[in-house]
Amino acid sequence: MIVTTYWFVIAIALAAVLASIAIWAPRSLPPKIASLICATALLPLCYFSLNDILSRPKPVALETIHKDVSQVNVLSSVMKEGEAIFLWLQIPQVKEPRSYRLPWSEETAKQLHKAQQEAEQTGTEVKMKKPFEKTVDNQEPIFYAAPPPAPVEKQAVEQDPILFQAAKDEE
Repeated sequence: MIVTTYWFVIAIALAAVLASIAIWAPRSLPPKIASLICATALLPLCYFSLNDILSRPKPVALETIHKDVSQVNVLSSVMKEGEAIFLWLQIPQVKEPRSYRLPWSEETAKQLHKAQQEAEQTGTEVKMKKPFEKTVDNQEPIFYAAPPPAPVEKQAVEQDPILFQAAKDEE
């Protein structure tokens, strides 16, 4: 079950509580029927609004759960000039990637494009520093290409001392 399903179950429970209060309240029949209709209409409204929200990128300023993450992998991006920068991010300790929206900034778009080119040349990933921090330092770039992995260390071939002595004795 995903988190959205839990929120929908909570909405159903709250609507049921409101409907039961409306039914058992000492009122005349028309207000009871009106409140019951409103509680019933709330359920499909919640369901469709939650499903619609799932398909839209979340503004980075609204992130609350992962706001202290220091860096993320940028899996993909789309830049719409004058509108926004859309990012597909892989957050550490989260299984599935998440879709986010950055407000448009020409400087940020240039940083992202440069980091993407560098990552492509070096065969690494694009990283984003402090993705959900509200105060952005314009002096330091937030996008960068991850450094290439260190080459594998060569293992020294260890000679068998017994074979070495045997070869020495034959001389």
